Amino acid sequence: MKNNHWEPVAALVLTSFLALIPATLRGSPSSPGAKRHSQNDEGYGRPGGYLVREVRHELRMLPYYSVFDNLEFSVNGYQVTLMGQVVRPTLKSDAENVVKRIEGVERVVNKIKVLPASFNDNRIRRATYRAIYGHPALSRYALQPVPPIHIIVDNGHVTLVGAVASQMDKNIAYLEANNVPDVFSVTNKLQVER
Repeated sequence: MKNNHWEPVAALVLTSFLALIPATLRGSPSSPGAKRHSQNDEGYGRPGGYLVREVRHELRMLPYYSVFDNLEFSVNGYQVTLMGQVVRPTLKSDAENVVKRIEGVERVVNKIKVLPASFNDNRIRRATYRAIYGHPALSRYALQPVPPIHIIVDNGHVTLVGAVASQMDKNIAYLEANNVPDVFSVTNKLQVER
């Protein structure tokens, strides 16, 4: 049997060392209500910060999020404000629920508008989708899981949101949406990626 008189000393040194490390660095909050990330961690609410990345990811992963919905958000400290328009009321509540579960979020303000149910608006959505994504210059965008050109229809008024690769693509989408029958107006809010 080997007698090692250094084991109790090593255990005491290790315990003392661990006590000096802040709880947040060890991976557990210092108290039950504590948050692991502070406002300065990774730019927290700034573009590319922890909360911005997590909220964007969770919203994109929602199962019923489609090309006919527009989800936007802003981060202010530990508060996330949800905005945009959705076709299904369940998507509004689903978006709020997934964001509430993100570590570091203390409050969610849900300003998402549920678009009115309308047979005519549904017909315009389908026709606008075919017009935009059926155009040869824009058909490549339809290959993505959630195509980047979102078509928001509210009582016959169409708003295009999202991002495209060029100003020409933005103009084509606008012209195609304007040619859809029974559309009262088209607002083009598409962003051109740099």
